[in-house]
Amino acid sequence: MAKLTIVANIKAKSGKIDRVKAELEKLIPITRAEVGCINYDLHQDNENPAHFLFYENWESRELWQAHMGNQHLQDYMAATEGAVEEFTVNEMTQIV
Repeated sequence: MAKLTIVANIKAKSGKIDRVKAELEKLIPITRAEVGCINYDLHQDNENPAHFLFYENWESRELWQAHMGNQHLQDYMAATEGAVEEFTVNEMTQIV
């Protein structure tokens, strides 16, 4: 089975950037320790600090889906309720 790349874009609402960033940072050590996680890297846009991007690689789609159902993601959703303007996820396959 092919490795899965995830590109997740999170845009915080005005005035909520620090809260969203702090909650996103909490996800990193827990997720990196999960079975199937190859890398889980958080980025913040240099021009627009409200825009965060996770670049992730997983051993399989099934293992990524298991990650998506974990408690720490539910905790993140609860902690950032009303603070996120936009959230998009792209599932991708590396070509070269």
